[in-house]
Amino acid sequence: MTRTYLDHAATTPLRPQAAAAMGRGFELWANPSSPHAEGRKARAALEEARIAIKAALGWDGELIFTSGASEAAELALGGADAPKTFVSAIEHDAVLRARDWSDLELSVRPDGALDAMLLGMALDQHRTLVAVQHVNSETGNRQDVAAIARPVHDKGGLLLVDCAQSAGKMPLPPEADMAIVSAHKFGGPSGVGALLVRDFAMLHPTGGQERGYRRGTENLPGVLGMAAALEACSDPYVAPEVLAPLEPFAEEVRALGGLWLADRLSDPTPCIRALAMPHLSGSAQLMRFDAAGIALSQGSACSSGSLRTSHVLKAMGLDDDLAGRTIRVSFGWTTTRADVERFCDTWLAMARGAAERAA
Repeated sequence: MTRTYLDHAATTPLRPQAAAAMGRGFELWANPSSPHAEGRKARAALEEARIAIKAALGWDGELIFTSGASEAAELALGGADAPKTFVSAIEHDAVLRARDWSDLELSVRPDGALDAMLLGMALDQHRTLVAVQHVNSETGNRQDVAAIARPVHDKGGLLLVDCAQSAGKMPLPPEADMAIVSAHKFGGPSGVGALLVRDFAMLHPTGGQERGYRRGTENLPGVLGMAAALEACSDPYVAPEVLAPLEPFAEEVRALGGLWLADRLSDPTPCIRALAMPHLSGSAQLMRFDAAGIALSQGSACSSGSLRTSHVLKAMGLDDDLAGRTIRVSFGWTTTRADVERFCDTWLAMARGAAERAA
């Protein structure tokens, strides 16, 4: 059976350009911090990749290489020069785990947007780090980062933006003071990412590599693969004609009594869609899709294996039943129009069958 992979928000296949760059990286096996000729050669390749990644992302600040988004979040939340931290209630599990549990959790509106006015009221004279996800990994909703940044910066705070789902797919928000990037979300290898920092003064050093802001030897093959993957990203990331079947499909979802979550969102983006099917749980849907040769998920890969209700959907006010029937389909650089059509046809057949059995 030919498989259809539509779980790109979890991880996306390695681009051939990234694989080739990693092969070159494995030839530069020396530690980039070593002073000998081999180390200097590795360091030169590392710094060239740093420049290339910053250019591809349009970032003119500093870049700290990490093992991925989780480490980048820990560096930012644990090392920011700010005595207080606010995180939104719909952040990725990696960010929620990295925070201190005394940090304030900011609620969101039913459309998934953080309320900038309420944020401004919560901020005080203490310098605060505010963490928000640029594009939500479960719903695909994009935050209005410019509106969030205004009260944060007005009160002298710092804004950390999790760009794991947006880097390589859309411009990074220029208002961010720090940004989290993960290579495997746009066709680079897993195990490598970056924390972008506007100014090193915003972050306390911990000692070690990366100008003393990160412990551990840099993953040079991964870094080179990350740079090559970013440079291979297209604009748009997924062509509109590939996703064109989704518009008529959404009409059929609504007609069958399903939920097309994008209808409720403040700013839905094209590569992630969440939808609920009447009469059939999300876990049952996933098993049937998998049996049909289609890979997707119920939400973030870090939490989709658990039995608890999605914290994102719960924060947006969806009841447990509706949230439990919601699945996520996400698209990437390998997605074809035929893949999208196969998903749509399979979902509709499954929904109609479930409705007949429930009648």
